Amino acid sequence: MQFPFSIQLGSQKILLHTVFETAGYFIGFRYFMFLRKRQGDILSSPTRIWILIAAIFGSVIGSRVIGGLEDISGLQAAFNKPLYFYQNKTVLGGFLGGLFAVELVKKMLNERRASGDLFTYPMIVALIIGRIGCFSMGVYEETYGTHTTLPWGMDLGDKIMRHPVTLYEIIFLAILGIFIFQVNKNYQLANGAKYKIFLINYLFFRFFLDFIKPHYTFSIGLSTIQITALGGLVYYMLIYLTNKNLFLAKRLNPKL
Repeated sequence: MQFPFSIQLGSQKILLHTVFETAGYFIGFRYFMFLRKRQGDILSSPTRIWILIAAIFGSVIGSRVIGGLEDISGLQAAFNKPLYFYQNKTVLGGFLGGLFAVELVKKMLNERRASGDLFTYPMIVALIIGRIGCFSMGVYEETYGTHTTLPWGMDLGDKIMRHPVTLYEIIFLAILGIFIFQVNKNYQLANGAKYKIFLINYLFFRFFLDFIKPHYTFSIGLSTIQITALGGLVYYMLIYLTNKNLFLAKRLNPKL
């Protein structure tokens, strides 16, 4: 395979990564609107709009901040630090940045109800589509794995057999989506629990995935992504210890 993949439109060559990233945003948002129309929304339209605005801006800021901190040596060497942060982004930082921005806006609006359930499936779908685009870049984007001798190792463009970590993530997300669907089908989940199941599992996954990805490592033996994932997990642990009812589930068919 020849990385990075692209398509030719007339005299222009367009990277598949750009196509799939754009499609991920578009399809994910349209799926969210579809679910909101079909299932309804516990939040009023003005509140949901403010939450969407907070999620977007929080995600942009979080993704750039964590993305810029992924490679400290690269950040220190960068002449234009703001541009360096702008050019580097990571999904994990976007998720947590969006989460904290939404929680801040909800406090300002005095909104106590969870707002994440409607985002769960659209985020999974959008991320799967986006990761297909990341895979199409091979080693030309920092979403590839370390060297491996396992039989499914792949040459991603540099003649080295590597872990195809983007494919691992796609498979993980598909399984996680099916798992959440089945749990929601058989249990009456607390409001917001679906999103918590998604993000907690994704935080665990990204923490362990980074062990097979090349990255800047701090003296404690962890990367920026791993430290960020641990921070997110601590946040949810504190929420659980404070209010376990947010995670409760009641089986719909107790006799089964």
